[in-house]
Amino acid sequence: MPKENTPISNLDKELETLYQPKVQASRAQPNRKPAASKQKKKAVSKKNLVTKGKRKRAIARATLSYGGTGRVTFNGMDINLVKPSEIRDMILEPITATSAAGDIMRTSNISINVYGGGFSGQAQAARSAVAKAILKASASPESLRNLYMDYDRNLLIDDTRRVEPKKFRGPKARARFQKSYR
Repeated sequence: MPKENTPISNLDKELETLYQPKVQASRAQPNRKPAASKQKKKAVSKKNLVTKGKRKRAIARATLSYGGTGRVTFNGMDINLVKPSEIRDMILEPITATSAAGDIMRTSNISINVYGGGFSGQAQAARSAVAKAILKASASPESLRNLYMDYDRNLLIDDTRRVEPKKFRGPKARARFQKSYR
C-alpha cells in the first residue's frame, strides 16, 4: 500500500495547504482588515449569555447557561429560598409570562448576581436582566420582544429614574424648611 493513498497522508496534504506561512507585509502598507469583516453580525455563543439590568441603585447581571435543567439561582442561592414570595414571583415573571420563555428555561440555567439597592430595586433589576437573557436566547426574538413589551415595558427597558440628591436649606431634595415668623 503506497503511502500517498492513505487517509493520514491526505490529511497531511490538506493541513499543509491550510497552514501556509504568512507573507511579510511591506512596512509602507499597514495591516488593515477587509471592509466586509466590519459588517459581520456577532454570533451568539452557545456557552453563556450575560445580560444586565438596572433599577434605582441596584445592578443585576444574569448569566444564561445552555445545557441546564431549568435551575435559577439568585446571589448564589436557589430562587425558591428567596423570601418574601412576592419578590420571588417578580424575579420569575419573565419566565412565567410566556410559554416560549418556559421552553428556553427547561434546557438552560440562569444565575443572577445583584448588588446595590434594596429588596424591591434588586428584584426589578433581576427581572429585567432575566428577560433580556431569555430574549437573546430565543429563536424568534421579535415576537418575544413584542410579547414582553405588551406585558410590561420595564422588562426590556431599564427605568432611568434615580433618586434626586438632597440640597441645603431643606430636609429633602425639593422641600424647604418651614418658615417661622416668631
